[in-house]
Amino acid sequence: MLPAGLGADPLPSAELARFRAILPAVQTAAHLRVGACSCDLVRPRLGDAREDERHLRARYRSLGLPRDRVIRELERHRRPAASPEPAAGWRVALAGFVAEHARNAGATVYQLTFGPEAKAGGTPLTRTVAEVRADPDGWLVEGAPVLVAR
Repeated sequence: MLPAGLGADPLPSAELARFRAILPAVQTAAHLRVGACSCDLVRPRLGDAREDERHLRARYRSLGLPRDRVIRELERHRRPAASPEPAAGWRVALAGFVAEHARNAGATVYQLTFGPEAKAGGTPLTRTVAEVRADPDGWLVEGAPVLVAR
């Protein structure tokens, strides 16, 4: 069901419990990725790879990560996706997946967090499938869980 190039890794049971607090029927929680990281689902990469990494380095430093951890995260970010980016972009592909998943599985919670220690939870925003499709660049708000329903 995932578009080519997107991957999903199951989250630990503690993360699943956080999502169940928002949507009790949750059966699975997964981390979605393009290649080794999720950056491409958030914003387009900058044309200059050094500027792109400078942006990430500053965000990681603001979290207080030690230099060696920042380097590991940047190395992960550099690993390419297994498939080329779709013509419409990764975020449009994600929006299509979200719409299809809502149609097949019902309401689903998504959360965009940054950093290796980020935790899910909080007061959810609600989006319809139509809103996700209409705004593939903005429906997912960093830090807030988003409940997508038909």
